[in-house]
Formats: sequence, structure tokens, C-alpha cells
Amino acid sequence: MKRLILIAAFVLTAGTLSAQNYIIVNSEKIFKSVDAYNTAISTLDKLAEQYQNQVDAKFAEVEALYNNYMNQKASLTATTRQVRENAILAKEKEAQEYQESLFGNDGTLMKKRIETIEPIQKKVFAAIEAYAKQAGADIVLDSANNPTLLYTNPAVERTQQVIDTLKK
Repeated sequence: MKRLILIAAFVLTAGTLSAQNYIIVNSEKIFKSVDAYNTAISTLDKLAEQYQNQVDAKFAEVEALYNNYMNQKASLTATTRQVRENAILAKEKEAQEYQESLFGNDGTLMKKRIETIEPIQKKVFAAIEAYAKQAGADIVLDSANNPTLLYTNPAVERTQQVIDTLKK
């Protein structure tokens, strides 16, 4: 009985999938074909490197304070040691907060990334949608980062056509 139900479910699913028109695109390849996207990514990478250098400098200050403290620790009074330790911890917390303000989910770099990339994404997704409507596709699958997509028939791969549509 279970076997009969499984066979019936398979037949219904196969029939449903074959009745739908679908295409497959590689969004990563499409994005890389857009010059504005490549320029934006390059700019964001340079900005991230600058921010990382600033963060590294702040943590280097913390490390210098700590090393200086460790060298002088034996000759400091208990009160002075506590003051220095608190200063080092405060400086470290400040560096971590600065890092979060740049690289966090609501950080400067993320805001810049959204501001720069979002218009390009909208343009690419609109091109994919327009092509799908023109081709009469019911479903568009993205093969770029899909670990469950085990095989694609080259006949349904439409990445180049979307790139051509986007460049018009």
C-alpha cells in the first residue's frame, strides 16, 4: 500500500514538474558580466581594506598599551595596576565597537554595500524577470550557489540570454 502511494505521488509530482516551463540561470555569472557591479565590488573591497587597516591600528594601540603595562606591572602599585587594566579594557572595548560600527550588520560598510549594490541587483533581477516572462517561464532556478542542484540540462540554461538582454 505504501509503495502504491509513493508511486502515485511520484507520478503526480513528475507530471506537475513537466507541465511547468522553467529556466536555469547563473546569477553570479550574470552579475560578473555587469561592469557597474565589478566596479562597485572593487570599490567596496578597497574600502573594506582601508577600514580593516584602521581597525588594526586601534587594536595595535591596545596591544602596545598591554605590552607596556606588562613590562611595568611589577613596579606598579595595586591602584595604578587597576587603573591601567581598566584603561586597556576600555580601549579594547572602544576598538571592538569601532570594528562593529564599520563591519557589523548595521555598519558603515554594509550600508555602503546596500547603497551601491542594491540598484544593480534590482536591474539584474528585473532583466531575469523580463526574460522569464518573454520565454514563458513559470520558474527560474539559480544555479550559482545551489548545493542541491545536481544536474542541469544545457537546453534550459539561459544565463547568456539574460546577459544579452541586460546589455541591451
